Amino acid sequence: MTTVRDAVVASQQVEAPADRVYAFARRMDNLPRWASGLASGIEQQQGEWFADSPMGKVRVAMVPENAFGVLDHVVGLPDGTEVYNAFRVTPCGADRSLLSFVVLRFDGVDEKAFDRDVEHVRRDLLALKQLMEGAPE
Repeated sequence: MTTVRDAVVASQQVEAPADRVYAFARRMDNLPRWASGLASGIEQQQGEWFADSPMGKVRVAMVPENAFGVLDHVVGLPDGTEVYNAFRVTPCGADRSLLSFVVLRFDGVDEKAFDRDVEHVRRDLLALKQLMEGAPE
């Protein structure tokens, strides 16, 4: 198992109800619309989801639908490594929500690369915010 050296929680407030944000974000076919760090395209094959990512073709498995806004998912990298990502949509009143994503820094990842990962996640969360604050899906 790879050792985690550091972590940052990237967050983004959204002017949209948490249930709507959660429903949109958990749809795998929506990932390419906002999660550029993970998917430029996605397809389902034999019951599993595979995304074209900056790291190559990756398998994405999300936790089952739940009432808590949890969107945690495991990304299976081309080299066989599996990365667990903690991601949540938290209600902040009737018409607001908070996105939070834990970005982990593993052994062998230098500070500059980690900072780039954090910024990429922040851009993706902002893209999701902009989609959710636009026209209803």
